[in-house]
Amino acid sequence: MLLAIDVGNTQTHVGAFDGSELVEHWRFSTEREATGDELAIMLHELLALRDIEFADIDAEAISSVVPRLLPEYRHLFDRYLDREALIVGPGTKTGMPILLDNPRELGADRLVNAVAAYDRCQDACVVVDFGTAITYDAVSGAGEYLGGIITPGIEISMEALATRAARLPKVDIEQPRALIGKSTDDSLQSGIVYGFAGQVDGICRRLRAELGEGITTLATGGLARVIVDFTETVDIVDDLLTLKGLRLIYELNR
Repeated sequence: MLLAIDVGNTQTHVGAFDGSELVEHWRFSTEREATGDELAIMLHELLALRDIEFADIDAEAISSVVPRLLPEYRHLFDRYLDREALIVGPGTKTGMPILLDNPRELGADRLVNAVAAYDRCQDACVVVDFGTAITYDAVSGAGEYLGGIITPGIEISMEALATRAARLPKVDIEQPRALIGKSTDDSLQSGIVYGFAGQVDGICRRLRAELGEGITTLATGGLARVIVDFTETVDIVDDLLTLKGLRLIYELNR
């Protein structure tokens, strides 16, 4: 069984694969100060919810945008699983040429998403990842990583607004009752959802104008489904895209 772990700035997403089948997956808050032992306890308890033991895991693949935690995960794998995990980074075989000025700048999660998206589409595509930041990653029809766009994420924007505007509260991110809000909370929810949906459509239309109208747009990330219902340019929503990409890259490197 393969354990795939995507460590994001806000959340960590873990999946257990039996061959190509995703048996179960979990999300938990990323704690930047967590030790390898604490992470081991967390993973052991999550796996136990589905009667999976560490002994059932025979391989691991990880992508992380939090450098502080990589040594802790290495400690976890070495101490409790007695082996080294595949950590996606410079030098990892992905089968995807990276056409950036400095390929080492590309975040591991974005590369993993691009690999999974191209494997699914087998053609030009764009991945929109609703994480701490909203990222747009473009892949050519030949399977090359072309580059991307980064914008502030939804939760970051909400926190900034609530911090800088004394009378504006932080609200839950959910479907607005109407376009025109009848309360401050309703107005904020409408602005967040329709505002970010408009951003996604605007950027994706520009990408289609540059890369071709036939490109497929995939959305992923914890907040994707809230926004995508109000967009016109997203073709596929796949919350598990990063985990699937980690499995593909593991298979390529095993």
